Amino acid sequence: MKILLAEDDPQTAAYIRDGLNAEGHSVDLVGDGQDALVRATMQPYDLLITDRMMPGLDGLSLVKALRAARFRAPVLMLTALDGVSDRVDGLQAGADDYLVKPFAFAELSARVAALARRPHVSEAPDTALTVGDLRMDLLARRVTRADQEIELQPREFRLLEHLMRRAGRVQTRTMLLEAVWDFHFDPQTSVVETHISRLRAKIDKPFDKPLLHTLRGSGYVLKS
Repeated sequence: MKILLAEDDPQTAAYIRDGLNAEGHSVDLVGDGQDALVRATMQPYDLLITDRMMPGLDGLSLVKALRAARFRAPVLMLTALDGVSDRVDGLQAGADDYLVKPFAFAELSARVAALARRPHVSEAPDTALTVGDLRMDLLARRVTRADQEIELQPREFRLLEHLMRRAGRVQTRTMLLEAVWDFHFDPQTSVVETHISRLRAKIDKPFDKPLLHTLRGSGYVLKS
């Protein structure tokens, strides 16, 4: 899933992001509510995880604003406030679930999975991506091409999801490093090229028509 995480504590944010990344999710991290509002209204997300107390815009105000803007993805609210009235306030603001800090990552992961299984109205973000005869089921984490199942490693899945969400648009090496590996610097390795090669071997080589194209000097693009 593509997840927006709004958390202003760096240690907590890294703990959640790294755990979700290891499970194969794609996580965008912001440190205040105002940035979260902008991100969530500019691109689709499958889930929002937000702290309740944040600079810029608190979690309650963020969720209320997003629901007013017809943001339909599920919301998991994190907070150190554990009173009944605090939980009620969060749910009434538009959150779907409420997790009190401190928490074990296993519980967070289970709640994320439970929210992903819930049916949502038609305005929710797509749960499937399609480019030509290539299809990705985001909830089942299943990829097929021409009805043949393709086994992908978690990082390959994230890379393909990123490319499919931006089908027809060139993605530079820097874009991929930031979005898929969360590198905001060039590690001077061939990690992108290696994963592109592995991905191409799985989604293109067994089939007649290539979908993943390299534009020398520019980057990569997925198109039918």
